[in-house]
Amino acid sequence: MYIKSIVLDGFKSYAQRTEIQEFDPFFNAITGLNGSGKSNILDSICFLLGITSMSQVRASNLQDLVYKNGQAGVTKATVSITFDNSDKKASPLGFESSDEISVTRQVVIGGRNKYLINGVNVTSTRVQDLFCSIGLNINNPHFLIMQGQITKVLNMKPPEILAMIEEAAGTRLYESKKLTVQKTIAKKEAKLKEINRVLDETITPTLRKLREERSAYLEYQRLTGTVENLSRLSIAYEFTVAEEAQVSSAEVLKKMQTAVKELQESVAENEKKQTEIEEEITKMKKERDNEVSGVLHSLEEAFAEIQRVNTKAESALNLKKQNLKSEEAKRKELVKNMEEDFKALLLKKEKVKKIQNELNALQEASEKDASALAAAQLNAVSSGSSTSGDGEEGTLSKQMMTCKIEISQAATEAEQVQMKLRYAQQELETKESEVKNMDGEYKKDKETFEAVRKTKEEIENQMKNLNYDEKKEAAFLAKKKALTNDIRRLKELCEGFTAKFPYLWFEYKHPEKNWNPNNVKGLVAFSITVKDPSKAKSLEAVAGGKLYNIIVDTEVTGQKVLKNGELKHRYTIIPLNKILARCVSKEKIKLAQTLVGSDNLHLPLSLIQYESELKKAMEYVFGTTLVCDSMESSKKITFDKRIMTRSVTLDGDIFDPQGTLHGGASSQAASVLAELPEIKAIKTELETKKSELRSVEDELERLKNVAVKYQQLKQQWEMNCEQAELLEMKLQQSAYHKHEEELLALKKTIGDEYVIHIKSAILL
Repeated sequence: MYIKSIVLDGFKSYAQRTEIQEFDPFFNAITGLNGSGKSNILDSICFLLGITSMSQVRASNLQDLVYKNGQAGVTKATVSITFDNSDKKASPLGFESSDEISVTRQVVIGGRNKYLINGVNVTSTRVQDLFCSIGLNINNPHFLIMQGQITKVLNMKPPEILAMIEEAAGTRLYESKKLTVQKTIAKKEAKLKEINRVLDETITPTLRKLREERSAYLEYQRLTGTVENLSRLSIAYEFTVAEEAQVSSAEVLKKMQTAVKELQESVAENEKKQTEIEEEITKMKKERDNEVSGVLHSLEEAFAEIQRVNTKAESALNLKKQNLKSEEAKRKELVKNMEEDFKALLLKKEKVKKIQNELNALQEASEKDASALAAAQLNAVSSGSSTSGDGEEGTLSKQMMTCKIEISQAATEAEQVQMKLRYAQQELETKESEVKNMDGEYKKDKETFEAVRKTKEEIENQMKNLNYDEKKEAAFLAKKKALTNDIRRLKELCEGFTAKFPYLWFEYKHPEKNWNPNNVKGLVAFSITVKDPSKAKSLEAVAGGKLYNIIVDTEVTGQKVLKNGELKHRYTIIPLNKILARCVSKEKIKLAQTLVGSDNLHLPLSLIQYESELKKAMEYVFGTTLVCDSMESSKKITFDKRIMTRSVTLDGDIFDPQGTLHGGASSQAASVLAELPEIKAIKTELETKKSELRSVEDELERLKNVAVKYQQLKQQWEMNCEQAELLEMKLQQSAYHKHEEELLALKKTIGDEYVIHIKSAILL
């Protein structure tokens, strides 16, 4: 392959399109006068072949290759060479079918560059590969041998000669390709390691977590389906139980209806008996009119008593009608408890026997008294007179008449009392038999009531032990709301400061597990406290950009933060173990104080407060500058040949010993250090509020768990209270309770009647 023609357009001295043809396949020479453009043709060939060293083509940059640097109206330089490719054995790779190969390179003003092969845009690498495939490496240092380099070539060392042979043989291309490929493989391996690291640290744990969540979700779906099936089965079972209960209740209803009919029949019979009794009462009233008034009065009282008993019986009958449904079912259980009441009845009978014996004894004593009275009467008769209670003498016959009247009244009262006593005993036996029949269900309800009461007391004790107060939870909720509002307000203030001073907010992600946050000390600005706010502007000028540097303990920590901390801005790291701190020497400070006075000179380190472990970092930031009260003082110190130290005025004007000055009108921007105390106070308050909110949320979470238990216990307590009230009402309204009250009243009546009877017997 050899050159057939060269076309130059705007390249160096060839402003117009120039075509050079009829090149010899083996040897060519270009001759002409000086300045005719001979070398430019060789430069165009090197330019087309893609030479990288511009000095080889006598230019400093690509723009110099354009005719008069583009100042004559020509804005681009184009070189096109047509190669003869008739020899297919020496043909470049991929171009065996082409008899001619046209390669074009064009450069435009501004540095834009493009290549074309047979009119198609290609990259520079593709052009280099084309020429390297035929053993032509333009970047070979010996590709172009200029005047005076022949001797250098002859004196080459064997490695250099070997390099030339490799270039001539075409193997040098593969060495360069090998190096390029090795670099590419190294980059790919690094990328592969990074991908594997991301897989191991991020994607694999995420996939594992997602698999666990998927299995948990599938388990949840399975359990949900099981719950739905079981709920359907439960509903079906409840439905069948309800149907069976409906059937059984229908049967019970029929039985109750039959019992009601029987009861109604018995009520009708009782009403008939009542009418008969009323007729008898009317008859007795007629007979009563014919009797003595005293006996009539006693009979009326007896009748009133009978009416009272009758009303009680009627009320008892009504109660029986009302409680018929419940008492009929309880009858069987009441029978079981008859024995205890029977024993109690025997005890009562024994007491009655004792009282009867006492009554007999009193009657005997009364008879003895009567005999004594008769003897006394005989004595009175023999004496013929007696003395009355008023001191007046009366006849014995009058006293005897008085005694007889009293005895007859006592006898009447005794008969009435005996009648009432017999009736009350009969009624007592009847009620006791009824109570025995009802006692079982009543005791069962009473036991249930006691169990419910005990359960209620236990629940109350459990509620007291929980030590839960609903007002306390409400207070914590109110406090949480207030803290949330405060935190929102403080965050808004922080966001305002963030917008105002964006570089003051340093945030980073922990670069590794078990990271110790104390290794990162934070920004220099937040690590200092300005003693005098009037010096804040000068200190800010002293620190400059170092005010936003990050202080860390070691350089290893700094590397980890920079590499894996996901920083949002670019930062400068100050490692405490590596930083070299420099300070103004004591001699210069003393000399400066003698020049301007100690009152007009300040050391920046003495104007701030900081932790002792940060001393090196503070000396690095503030140690090489002095603060003066005025510009004259700063000028004296800075430009004195014995001191030559950078200084800053209180207004922030900077004097540098190199001769530069910085100052003038005061900056309109806010001073960072002046507003830093407010920012720190807001951040401190924000952290305090956050910690308080966390503690309140923890307490609310604890109270929430306690509240759930408390509400459950409270619900159980309310249910037990309601159940206890219902049971108590049931017990009070039950027939057994009413019968028991009637029994107590009858027993009391019997006791009173016995006392009256005994008194009457004594009188007799």
